[in-house]
Amino acid sequence: MKKMLLFIGLSVLLVVLAACGSKEEKANAGEPQKTKDGKTVVTFWHSMGGKAQESLDEIVKEYNESQDKVQVNAEYQGTYEESLPKFQSVAGSDAAPTMVQVQEVGTMAMINSGKIEPIQKFIDEENYDMKQLEENIVNYYNVDGKFYSMPFNSSTPVLYYNKDAFKKAGLDPEKAPATFEEVEEFSKKIVESNPKMKGFALQAYGWLFEELLANQGGELLNNDNGRSKTATKVAFDEKGKSIFEWVERMNKDKTFANYGTNGDNMIAGFLAGDVAMFMQSSAALRDVVDNASFEVGSAYIPYPKDAEREGVVIGGASLWMSKGKPAEEQKAAWDFMKYLQTPEVQAKWHVGTGYFAINPKAYDVDVAKKAHKEMPQLKVAIEQLQSSKSSFATQGALMDMIPEERKIMETALESVYNGEDADKAFKSAVEQVNAAIEQANAARGE
Repeated sequence: MKKMLLFIGLSVLLVVLAACGSKEEKANAGEPQKTKDGKTVVTFWHSMGGKAQESLDEIVKEYNESQDKVQVNAEYQGTYEESLPKFQSVAGSDAAPTMVQVQEVGTMAMINSGKIEPIQKFIDEENYDMKQLEENIVNYYNVDGKFYSMPFNSSTPVLYYNKDAFKKAGLDPEKAPATFEEVEEFSKKIVESNPKMKGFALQAYGWLFEELLANQGGELLNNDNGRSKTATKVAFDEKGKSIFEWVERMNKDKTFANYGTNGDNMIAGFLAGDVAMFMQSSAALRDVVDNASFEVGSAYIPYPKDAEREGVVIGGASLWMSKGKPAEEQKAAWDFMKYLQTPEVQAKWHVGTGYFAINPKAYDVDVAKKAHKEMPQLKVAIEQLQSSKSSFATQGALMDMIPEERKIMETALESVYNGEDADKAFKSAVEQVNAAIEQANAARGE
């Protein structure tokens, strides 16, 4: 009997101790990670490589040295396409980063995940003024009047052109083509003056298709680009088809340079003098200008002559806060997000990378004014963005299946580059995107 009572007593004691241990672990789980000198650690996953990573690392270093409360550890996680699945696999667990950089088309996937803390919470707590930031950038990330993430690296495409090739073709090097038809006309003159050089190249890239669509006032998805309510089908018709027909005409004229989906090869071809014009992100401006052996011009992207220029949609990525992290850690990450938006930091980021300054006051900082004087091409992208009309077309589309839509459009465009009929390729792409939309809605029970 005594042995039985002793056994029961020991069992109860072990249960009590286990319960105490469980409470201790739960308490510790709510505590942020600290450095040896007491700084709150913020783990920041990003997708910036090359010069952009160098600029980012320098900014992080300066932030860490500017105060004694927060230590940001910036960790490269591969491309956007590689980083997002990594985050999704650990979201909600202790292995998740405090904050993560996600491409703009991942916006709805992040919101629908339920694993993020909307930054609107922090904006409201201290009445942070988002209106101080570039309107045409923050408009994209404003979803139903709420901000879920903080804009970070933003860019739009511009038209790059070889001014030396223009001169040789008898074209005015200070006057870039404004319309699809002028691009065709200029391309013919360039090829006539130099048979070894093609006139124009367009990477088979879904983002560039979306930009050319928006620039003529076309929306990608119905229901106001998926912003008034969830989209149920594509909204583009003849405006989308005009892009396919445009490249088909140049391909038949043998003035089009086919680099498929490879943007790096396209830029290399431009720098080698194999093609005189191409469209690409404004974030590539510094690299292109610095590495060209000829004078590079930049201009607004073109549109069909029968349309009116509407403007561009912001591309790039934003910063997201992980849900479930200790409050102190989230506040530390929020402090870093605000630091990134200051004019001085944004000026350095803009000049070092070619991305836009999220805070327009950055353009008045000496380092930015000096850079614009030395490299006026940087100003073209800014002026194109700021002159864009505010509409659902230029605000951009929202839906979790847009990455899939881009792949479909890329395959369709590449097929036209390789000789397929533009009308056939376009119709097939529309059918596939509509099917992808229907499937995505069904998966969400809509």
